[in-house]
Amino acid sequence: MKWYHLPGLTLTGEPTIQKVKAGGKNICIIEYDNKLYALGASCPHAGAELSGGWCKDGKIICPFHRYSYDLETGKGSPGQNDYVDAYPIEIRKDGIYIGIESFWDRIGL
Repeated sequence: MKWYHLPGLTLTGEPTIQKVKAGGKNICIIEYDNKLYALGASCPHAGAELSGGWCKDGKIICPFHRYSYDLETGKGSPGQNDYVDAYPIEIRKDGIYIGIESFWDRIGL
């Protein structure tokens, strides 16, 4: 897994969704209930930008059709049968980092 520094990303203490690019992927960095989460930025249902959505009850809500995804796991709500990728995120002394597995990491080489 490679860790990417996210320069310029600031924590506000308020619920926020910020879109970033790391490792060639568009990712939503979500600050919600004093925690940070990182999820894929596109809704798999209709391709909407999740960064235009909002958070409620531990889920990010798609602005197009109100599909929702768990902030911890990326799993869609019951009946959706879909998910968005969830990424590990860390706050370090020098900033915020996101971990992204390569194809080779996923197949164990």
